[in-house]
Amino acid sequence: MRRWQVAGGLLADTRGLLLVANRRRNGSVDWSTPGGVVDDGETPIVALGREVAEETGLIVEAWAAMRWTVEVTFADLEMHLMVEVHEAASFSGDLSFDDPDGIVHDGDFLDPVQARDRIRSGPAWVADPLAEWLAEPWSDFRHFRYDAVGERPGELRAVRLDP
Repeated sequence: MRRWQVAGGLLADTRGLLLVANRRRNGSVDWSTPGGVVDDGETPIVALGREVAEETGLIVEAWAAMRWTVEVTFADLEMHLMVEVHEAASFSGDLSFDDPDGIVHDGDFLDPVQARDRIRSGPAWVADPLAEWLAEPWSDFRHFRYDAVGERPGELRAVRLDP
């Protein structure tokens, strides 16, 4: 089974929560927090700082805490995904979108209602935990588990396994 690890960042200030627009290979766009794949030899937090800078131009000076993890098993695709989501304590810089991977092409700080609306079309393992956190931010740690059924990215059906 192929395994990969991803890290996502919650960057929020008086303007709201930062979400980025991700253009997928099929041309569709979904919104998420900034972040990306943890490369070999990187820790998730180092990868997250790198990804945030690459995707948004912002520099995170300090991370507050890991707020949740997400585990997704794609049995039909023989893949397993592990995601860590960390909240930034402080960050600086000006937004710019020059993602070297060519995925992130836009972004904005959004209030909770706007953010929930943007993430609605994304995968459940991205949208559900973030929508719950937006509705009532928590300061402890949470874990979410999903099974994703299907063989094509646009046709995956996610089943949440935890209550």
